[in-house]
Amino acid sequence: MEIYLDYAATTPLDEEVLQEMLPLLKENFGNAASLHGYGRRAAYAVETARERVAETAGVKPSEVFFTSCGTEADNWGVRLLGEGSVCVSNIEHAAVLSAAERRAGGVSYAACNREGAVTADAVERALLPDTGLVAVMAVNNETGCLQPLAEISALCKRKGILMFSDCVQAASVLGLKEICSVCDAISLSAHKVYGPKGAGALIVKNGTLKPLIAGGEQERGLRGGTVNAAAVAGFAFALERAQKGREEYARHTARVRDLFESIVLSGLGERVRADGENRAPNISHLTFANGGIALLSRLDLAGIAASGGAACSVHSARPSHVMLAMGRTEEEARAGVRFSFGKHTTEEQAERAARAVISCCGANE
Repeated sequence: MEIYLDYAATTPLDEEVLQEMLPLLKENFGNAASLHGYGRRAAYAVETARERVAETAGVKPSEVFFTSCGTEADNWGVRLLGEGSVCVSNIEHAAVLSAAERRAGGVSYAACNREGAVTADAVERALLPDTGLVAVMAVNNETGCLQPLAEISALCKRKGILMFSDCVQAASVLGLKEICSVCDAISLSAHKVYGPKGAGALIVKNGTLKPLIAGGEQERGLRGGTVNAAAVAGFAFALERAQKGREEYARHTARVRDLFESIVLSGLGERVRADGENRAPNISHLTFANGGIALLSRLDLAGIAASGGAACSVHSARPSHVMLAMGRTEEEARAGVRFSFGKHTTEEQAERAARAVISCCGANE
């Protein structure tokens, strides 16, 4: 039987979320921009979803902009929020790093320490005279390392700089209201919280947001294109559920993650290392003496679904930029495996998966 340990890449759609979406996929299928009854019903669902996301995050409905995914939200925020250059951490998701490179005002980089944390001092050292936006993620998608957003935000406020945070990996384990209280903008994704693929959001508080996609009046004229009413309704419901249940989710995933790690670390000794400190409870990044693609393939054959880091870059032969930023060698940066845990992961699965990892690493050879 296969064991899925790649919840950081995507989560399965909850049955309750699917039921929330079905009416908008079937009888209420109208275009939310249409003026007839079908359109009005779809538009009502979209605006209800906007209100639910706003309530969950502690912001105004007018500050919620729906997107197709977290990557789109990252691009919109990083490329078009504020003026001047952007300062990003060197452990950001590829969506943020790539968007920063395309920002008209230019980019500077704040370095993380060897534990994977980006301090406010590191951000301050990286600021340019014209920096108008700082982008630091809440939870690193490879190591799970929690970033000190409150301290970085305090620095930004003193400098009069906007603060953006990629919260795609944070919504199941951290309080969004607390994050939004210190950040000017955040990005979210539905399929990381047991919602549908194809929906996300950019939340911008009290700011001026430039248009992203031309072609229509959707999202207050800032993002043209037919709104996926079913997906955003499912997203809002899934996000609400994730935030309400995040403390239990954190307790459960920490329990199975720690059980898994204790068995692997004990079984392999010096041949494995856990990466990062102050981590989210659902992510375990381990560097193996003989890791990399070959180990991932053996794990797959053994029925263990894991990843080599971000799901968006698993087919690349390049070493992990996060591991390199943490001071690892290129060889070490290619030898890591990310195991991520969810609400369906049982202790029995965690134990079986750990034994399979030890076996795939040739512990008995």
